[in-house]
Amino acid sequence: MPLESGPNPQDSAFWSGRLALTVATEPAQSFFAGFELEGDARTGALRLFSPLGNLLADLRWSPTGATLTTPGQPPRTAASVEALSRELTGTALPLRTLFAWLRGDAEPAEGWQADLSQLADGRLRAQRLDPAPAADLRLILER
Repeated sequence: MPLESGPNPQDSAFWSGRLALTVATEPAQSFFAGFELEGDARTGALRLFSPLGNLLADLRWSPTGATLTTPGQPPRTAASVEALSRELTGTALPLRTLFAWLRGDAEPAEGWQADLSQLADGRLRAQRLDPAPAADLRLILER
């Protein structure tokens, strides 16, 4: 379900592709999914899909909070999208900053370092070393 246009539609965007996330817990957690990301840092949605195209999760946020919907479970809400991304993946993802990175802006995100050197080829990598556990996020964008 597409988001409604916000006050700055030029800032709103849509990306899709594949996502890989590894969190250095004991044992390590790895997460692989297709994704669709839309909106902006203020109001957005991240949908994750299995390799067969089944919806795994629908994470939506706005200035008033965030909602995570997964099949067969009641929706969960939180004050921040970071809290729900932690619940979903095992680590708080820098989703609000991810929009800047995907536009090619090396905006800082606390604890994260983004490598945008392959963005022109549809690849983005971000690593978090602090706080522990370390995390490695890789995106491959569809053309």
